[in-house]
Amino acid sequence: MAMKVQGFMISQPQEVDFPVMFLHDTAIVQVSERLSVLEAVAFKQTCQNITQANPIPQKIIIDFQQTTFMDSSGLGALVSNFKIAQDRGIEFILRNVTPQVMAVLNLTGLEKVFFIESSDLLPVPSKNQLEEQLPTTHPSVRSWMKRLIDIVGALVGLVIVAILFIPIAVAITIDDPGPIFFSQVRCGWMGKRFRIWKFRSMYVDAEARKAELAKHNQVQGAFFKIDNDPRITKIGRFLRRTSLDELPQFWNVLKGEMSLVGTRPPTPDEVERYEVPEWQRLDVKPGMTGEWQVNGRSTVRKFEDVIRLDLQYQKNWSLLYDLKLILKTVAILFHKNSGAV
Repeated sequence: MAMKVQGFMISQPQEVDFPVMFLHDTAIVQVSERLSVLEAVAFKQTCQNITQANPIPQKIIIDFQQTTFMDSSGLGALVSNFKIAQDRGIEFILRNVTPQVMAVLNLTGLEKVFFIESSDLLPVPSKNQLEEQLPTTHPSVRSWMKRLIDIVGALVGLVIVAILFIPIAVAITIDDPGPIFFSQVRCGWMGKRFRIWKFRSMYVDAEARKAELAKHNQVQGAFFKIDNDPRITKIGRFLRRTSLDELPQFWNVLKGEMSLVGTRPPTPDEVERYEVPEWQRLDVKPGMTGEWQVNGRSTVRKFEDVIRLDLQYQKNWSLLYDLKLILKTVAILFHKNSGAV
């Protein structure tokens, strides 16, 4: 049996239930053993029903006593419920947080955002212990061979960056004086934020001008793109057409924040607009290239197409598949329609 949520087909082996107990002005939600995409949809709906109750409770306590697995969708549902509760003035508390759930919160920095009831019965796990509890949301996450390929590829790529740095830096400076590099916060595996690096291809005031250009966005959904973007410099158009602007991302790959092949790394404001099923794209590391890169990234006009390509990569993933996508990327690098997203 399957269910369709926001355009996504999700397997549904059994009905998911989240028991709710009301105690005076407090609602206590018992979370299931797993909190992946199917459970996350039901979890979000359960909490929404509570916030729409009459009278509205003053507190919602999320009890994680049974939870031993939480992926990106589960995390997305938790964040969404937290924001809804905040908007309605409801106190949102996490209780009996297991090491597996705490590992995810620690990875993303959310342990500093949520109010977590401490338990004197459980020892405080160390950072290394938490890392050991991180979920295997996708086989690629634990593949040591994929990581080895990433390291070797990143080292080779950084050598190329060193060789091309001076001519690219000179061209950028002559075209528009300012920083050589451009950095931007993106969301990686499980939504963990990191700073992505590129050679600057836009004018120095590009980020400030994004708001005024928002009405010209030509993409349906949660990301931004317009043809002939006036913020792009002359040398920037060349760098984007040849993907040279993305070479500094080999540093992100070496650090383990990205992979050579993966999904498109979204911005935090994009992720904030996600529905629960869309968080699935964060179950793997973002990549310098991927399905979106080799399947007409400059012509993608619907966010649902980006999601489809990302989930297609997750479904088909293998080391051989990664190598095929790398070879396809190399083959189209200088194609006139291969401009960056």
